[in-house]
Amino acid sequence: MKRTVSITLIVVLLLAATATAVWAAKPIEFDANGNEKGWEKTTCTTIQSGELYTSDGEQITTGYNVWGYNYQAHIFNGMYCDYHPSVRPGGPDHEWCQTYYGNVELVMKWNDAWLANTDCEENGLLDRHHGSSSYIGSGAWETNHMWGSYEMNGQVCEWDYFVKIIAVPADANKLDAVWYNVDGVEIGPDIWGQFAIIQQVENDPCAGIGGIQYRSPDHPGFGGW
Repeated sequence: MKRTVSITLIVVLLLAATATAVWAAKPIEFDANGNEKGWEKTTCTTIQSGELYTSDGEQITTGYNVWGYNYQAHIFNGMYCDYHPSVRPGGPDHEWCQTYYGNVELVMKWNDAWLANTDCEENGLLDRHHGSSSYIGSGAWETNHMWGSYEMNGQVCEWDYFVKIIAVPADANKLDAVWYNVDGVEIGPDIWGQFAIIQQVENDPCAGIGGIQYRSPDHPGFGGW
């Protein structure tokens, strides 16, 4: 069956992790691809403290956990049906997920503003949009890259999908479910009320789909939001 994964289901998990002190947090070093690889010292509660937990009660540690999350490095690299407790073994949607998306692989990356690896606000949670009252204007971003295969007419069809999502700037305006910048230039389609899609790339030769499906008329990069 051709994949029809809902983007809404993919990212909500990143908004879940609990906490309560002490070492590295904000990114200060990046590799050639823009991935975070070094963090400054801080007095905030950190993963290294051993006192942080996910929303479903699992202790967060450095490195990858059994599901594919590396909260310290801001990345998930695993199977689609492992991204959230509801679709994991024992979850209410596990059988459904395995039936339709059991072979789908998923990589998610996000920045510190989307979901930090520390609790600097002392509220027992990994910080989100630290220093801002909401995601709007926070500079947060997230990406999803997923791929898999399905059969059609006896042929194995391989597909992949990539999307970039940003928190819209504070002076953005939304009209008919599309965000625009202060000069009226389109940023991208609204998602979850505070975010916009700025780029979508999809390849599925069996369905006649290939290449960039959407590119923000403002700009498709993460900087400048």
